[in-house]
Amino acid sequence: MTEFALDLNDEQKEVRQWLHGFAADVMRPAAAEWDEREETPWPLIREAAKIGLYSLDFYAQQFFDPAGLGIPMTMEELFWGDAGIALSIVGTGLAAVGVLANGTEEQVATWVPQMYGDADDVKVAAFCSSEPDAGSDVASMRTRAVYDETKDEWVITGTKTWATNGGIANVHVVVAVVDPELGSKGHASFIIPPDTPGLSQGQKFRKHGIRASHTAEVVLDDVRVPGSCLLGGRDKLDERLARAREKARQGGTRVKNAAMATFEASRPAVGAMAVGTARAAYEVALDYAKTRQQFGRPIIDNQGVAFQLADMRTQIDAARLLVWRASWMATAGKPFEAAEGSMSKLYASEVAKSVTAQAIQILGGNGYTREYPVERMHRDAAIYTIFEGTSEIQRLVISRTLSGLGIR
Repeated sequence: MTEFALDLNDEQKEVRQWLHGFAADVMRPAAAEWDEREETPWPLIREAAKIGLYSLDFYAQQFFDPAGLGIPMTMEELFWGDAGIALSIVGTGLAAVGVLANGTEEQVATWVPQMYGDADDVKVAAFCSSEPDAGSDVASMRTRAVYDETKDEWVITGTKTWATNGGIANVHVVVAVVDPELGSKGHASFIIPPDTPGLSQGQKFRKHGIRASHTAEVVLDDVRVPGSCLLGGRDKLDERLARAREKARQGGTRVKNAAMATFEASRPAVGAMAVGTARAAYEVALDYAKTRQQFGRPIIDNQGVAFQLADMRTQIDAARLLVWRASWMATAGKPFEAAEGSMSKLYASEVAKSVTAQAIQILGGNGYTREYPVERMHRDAAIYTIFEGTSEIQRLVISRTLSGLGIR
């Protein structure tokens, strides 16, 4: 087991520098354009694929970094570049994590490569969990999967919402109810292969921020998939459902569901995204404060501005430390006894919102215009306290973990 360390090794530093170069040279110059267009930046995804950044191999290398810092380092640098474009580049990763967390080795080998495609034929994937009436309340999920034993097929019907890459993905990972009586414990995840009849894109959302990332509804109308598309396989599902039924009879509820397993694995990574956006806004504000002259001196000479910047930098560094700790704990196999993963996501998300707002304040009227990037960064930062579990849900997870009650 690698000991927790705050110093990146030479290889990690080289990767970070490479990522930073792509973010600075390719993403930053295109950020405002794709924010205005509100379209998937396919040319930039292809550029990332050409250099090996958008690929299964790269993310696997970072995922299996012994120190656990590969993924958070990657997310911070890319989201420093631009959150919307970055989410288009890394959004496939959530679906990949869904397969890695719940699938068999054969399913991982079969489906994850198809999520990315290759440099000549780039693909994306989508993870579909939320529904119009079931966001944080996963127990209210209505999308249903029914097994047709005569054909060894699952028939899936329902509507998913807020799906990154929903409808445009090559592969969709869908969470559905297989046993309604068990609530959130009666869920399972399914692969929807490319061009499966019955799957269509519903409404595409026009968003406040991260506009370069495609977000849409996914409609499933009697979608039939082979039995082999049940992540983890039928035997594993039957065992898990049997345990859940026994727990329910005994009055217990602490059995993981498929969606929660995916979110638990990805929350520190979302914290790292928030750190990247916060750091970007802070750097713009710092540079502006050093060069902007008022009353014959740079505004950073004013204590009111200087103290804001001091607080911003302190909060960013604290958020990064929480993210790195949670990422290292996950890699080292240490249990989140105090919901450290949720802590990292909660704090970093709130920091991103506050730091980007302070950056606008430091820039004054200029910060409120689209001539400066902090206006866009502030809009982008709003999503971090909402997706993959709102800040309120993170506090619920933390408090229930501390109390020993568990999550229902």
